[in-house]
Amino acid sequence: MVNDDVYDAPQIPVPIDGKTYYGCCMGCKAKLENDINTRYAIDPISNNQVDKATAIIGQTNSGKVLYFESQQNFNKYNKN
Repeated sequence: MVNDDVYDAPQIPVPIDGKTYYGCCMGCKAKLENDINTRYAIDPISNNQVDKATAIIGQTNSGKVLYFESQQNFNKYNKN
């Protein structure tokens, strides 16, 4: 997801190099295909860069998506 918002509607799958990313519209699809930076996020626990296609995905109470490099980091975040 390019904007990291939670959506109730199904997202558009965007296959790139054997991985699948998701976008909410054709504009997001194009960004994922053409801007490698949109495919990565920062794990809020480790501060390491993670690939959105392989990350553990969580969300905040305000409807933002978070990406974690491991289940352990996801669990640590949820304990806070």
